[in-house]
Amino acid sequence: MDKCRSQDNLARCNCTWEPCSRKGICCECLAYHWRSRELPACFFPDPVEKTYDRSLGRFISIYKDK
Repeated sequence: MDKCRSQDNLARCNCTWEPCSRKGICCECLAYHWRSRELPACFFPDPVEKTYDRSLGRFISIYKDK
């Protein structure tokens, strides 16, 4: 999993949750959120990400008509 730990990932990460230990480690982030049936911050536009509502329902409501 060391290939997942990339500075490139960190540069693109829009997660605003400051104590997060998974920033830039996409494989761990995705696995963590999926356990709660959520999606990571990078699946959401910045204004939505800041609400911390990363639910599947929120994702679908944003993209269903696009």
